[in-house]
Amino acid sequence: MLGYEGLEVINPEGGTDDAEEEALRGRWKQEDRDSYWKMMHKYIGSDVTSLVTLPVIIFEPMTMLQKMAELMEYCELLEKADQCEDPYMRMAYASTWAVSVYFAYQRTWKPFNPILGETYEMVNHQGITFLAEQVSHHPPMGVAHCENEHFTYDITSKVKTKFLGNSVEIYPVGRTRVTLKKSGVVLDLVPPLTKVNNLIFGRTWIDSPGEMVMTNLTTGDKVVLYFQPCGWFGAGRYEVDGYVYSAEEEPKIMISGKWNTSMSCQPCDQEGEPLPGTELKEIWRIAPAPQNDKYQYTHFAHKINSFDTAPKKLLASDSRLRPDRYALEKGDMSKSGAEKSRLEEQQRAEKRTREAKGEQFTPRWFNLTDVVAPTPWGELDVYEYNGKYTEHRAAIDSSSAADETDVTSIEFNPWQYSVSCTDCCAISSFHAFVVLWPSPPRVKLQFFRK
Repeated sequence: MLGYEGLEVINPEGGTDDAEEEALRGRWKQEDRDSYWKMMHKYIGSDVTSLVTLPVIIFEPMTMLQKMAELMEYCELLEKADQCEDPYMRMAYASTWAVSVYFAYQRTWKPFNPILGETYEMVNHQGITFLAEQVSHHPPMGVAHCENEHFTYDITSKVKTKFLGNSVEIYPVGRTRVTLKKSGVVLDLVPPLTKVNNLIFGRTWIDSPGEMVMTNLTTGDKVVLYFQPCGWFGAGRYEVDGYVYSAEEEPKIMISGKWNTSMSCQPCDQEGEPLPGTELKEIWRIAPAPQNDKYQYTHFAHKINSFDTAPKKLLASDSRLRPDRYALEKGDMSKSGAEKSRLEEQQRAEKRTREAKGEQFTPRWFNLTDVVAPTPWGELDVYEYNGKYTEHRAAIDSSSAADETDVTSIEFNPWQYSVSCTDCCAISSFHAFVVLWPSPPRVKLQFFRK
């Protein structure tokens, strides 16, 4: 059992299924799991973010940049925080907004890693404009900026992982800042780590045990919420509780609930007990989700993938246009795998070109700052929004010429360089068709000279 360190047999739904039967459930057939384990066990203890190329059978038709945008589903909570006069209720609304995304984060499908220079744009939701850009490939880093009349949101995110055998821990090495425009306060968010359980053996499920801390950098007030770890048969799963504290560290409001259902709050005394004459007030409830959805998507997740939330003259680097993502969305797994391999090889070819020219990749919409932010899981180089996208959009929106372009016909193009003849030869001389049968580790390559 030494090689199976971290293996747990848990029914996170709290049912009464036999433990042995539960352990046999999973995404892979028995022979697939065995082969996958042989391939993966050598990475135990490693950061597997960039070490392993994974088959599309475990992917969802969404990229990490799009998944970053899911935090905006309940952005009306930030609007309430901005309009709230009570400084402690303001923190209650804002921290609940940070909790609200965890229902979406429990999906066990893996999003696509963005190509360097890839972007994601979203409009037509609560008056916000959301932009994300992949600014680094090794290590993978995504940056996003979102804004409406009530708030601005900025994040620099670098994912760090630790593979534990049958599970992987994901450390959110990032810096999140929210500015509420009416009050001018700036909020900082530090989320808990996430653990993906039963990667190979058993039913895959996700948990995020630990503390979430939101700090008002303007006043010193803060919120500390504790995400209960999932125990045997689902005990404690989903539960969140904590307090809003004043700058003097006195509890002011107690917050409790479940991240997959609703969150409530109530004023409390200095001992953290509810104040007499007050009631528990619900401040957020999850919206109904589609039944039996293949990827467990919410209605908002489908909206994120839709071109209905795309602006006019969508950037050619947008995640929606990725051919591998789009093929998987249409159910063509073979084409998705082939396109994923092609994009990854083109990315490697561009890196070789960049190195040969002695150049470095420069993000288009964000600038690297001199700030190195400390996080619980390591230091982080911080990027900031440079404002060029706002100018770009303003120029398009003010144009009187109607844009008749069929957005689905735009070719995905995040590349820094135009594809030269040399690059074409490097990328297209051989076409590789990866046949993932009978299992992902047993790969058959067939080459055809073009």
